[in-house]
Amino acid sequence: MSERIGIIGAGILGLAVARELAARGATVTVLDKEDRVAAHQTGRNSGVVHAGIYYTPGSLKARLCRDGSALLREYCAEHHIPYEEVGKLVVAATAAERAGLRRIAARARENGVADIAELDALGLREIEPHAVGVGAVHSPRTAIVDFPAVARRLALDVEASGGSVRLGRPARALRETASGVEVLAGRTRLAFDRLIACAGLGSDAVAAMSGHAGDVRIVPFRGEYYKLAGAAKDLVRGLVYPVPDPRYPFLGVHLTRRIDGEVLVGPNAVLALAREGYSWRQVSLRDLRDILTWPGTRRMAVAHWKTGLAEVYGSLAKRAFLKAARRYVPSLESQDLVRTTGGVRAQAVGRDGSLVDDFVVDVHGRVIVVRNAPSPAATSSLAIARHIVSFISA
Repeated sequence: MSERIGIIGAGILGLAVARELAARGATVTVLDKEDRVAAHQTGRNSGVVHAGIYYTPGSLKARLCRDGSALLREYCAEHHIPYEEVGKLVVAATAAERAGLRRIAARARENGVADIAELDALGLREIEPHAVGVGAVHSPRTAIVDFPAVARRLALDVEASGGSVRLGRPARALRETASGVEVLAGRTRLAFDRLIACAGLGSDAVAAMSGHAGDVRIVPFRGEYYKLAGAAKDLVRGLVYPVPDPRYPFLGVHLTRRIDGEVLVGPNAVLALAREGYSWRQVSLRDLRDILTWPGTRRMAVAHWKTGLAEVYGSLAKRAFLKAARRYVPSLESQDLVRTTGGVRAQAVGRDGSLVDDFVVDVHGRVIVVRNAPSPAATSSLAIARHIVSFISA
């Protein structure tokens, strides 16, 4: 492969695609508007390497999460990037949640997740002594890692293979020609044989530039976190998650030990007021216009307004986060929770208001656009890269 390939987006997915292509002989150029790699979703998530217990069997998420986690584990070992299998408990807080727990266990086994165990109340306390519940599913292979460190290593791999990572180069326009694709990046016009967009929060904007806006749009949801302070960090050994609501792709407020030793509580899911709206103060009228005029946003709001109001309340009231956390670790107190940095999830929403769950990759001639790559995209990034490259080499 000797093609010149441009990639928009220097998050972990764009860099993984670039590395895969460079290793196959392509001349790769990664473009990103920020001054560093992993500036948004990659650098602002909880650092969990998912084992694949939730995802619909046969879906891209299920397959690529399983393959991607194995590839990521090997990659981190090769490059001495800290990677720790701390394990995850999905906890049923009430008897009514047992059925959901059984479904998760069955799905995990169908997805080939290793060493899944179903535990009773006593069994879960052996894993997490300070946690409570009527039962749990234990995934011991669920891990934690520093995803920005992985992204930085991927960028070095790209450059070592003769590619380039050009930061501070926002994609302002693009057009497909008879022989390739032209991109206006900042003030520089670049020509490629192919273009791959892994633009995350900007993926639908890039799709529109290519002339293929499609029937989904990115609606940004802010995920806010607290972290445990002082001795409260010792109350959680690994990862403690609730049984998720099957209506939503969000997993609910959970407790997550990070590779740096911090323990996060969160996230919620609040409609952001800008594509990169990491707080209530960050507002973009242009982004809001795009979000609110999309028919899917209005239809989603009508269908889920009660949940939306509850999430807004949780954003404004610390006690809502504390109540959610104490459902699983009841010894937590208000002073144990300290507000910390959050993130924004790029959630694709269909015209009908549906929340797109699976990974979605669109191919239009010489342009490939990753339209939806939410969690577990970071976990799956090396496998998604192979999947995307297969469209080129097929």
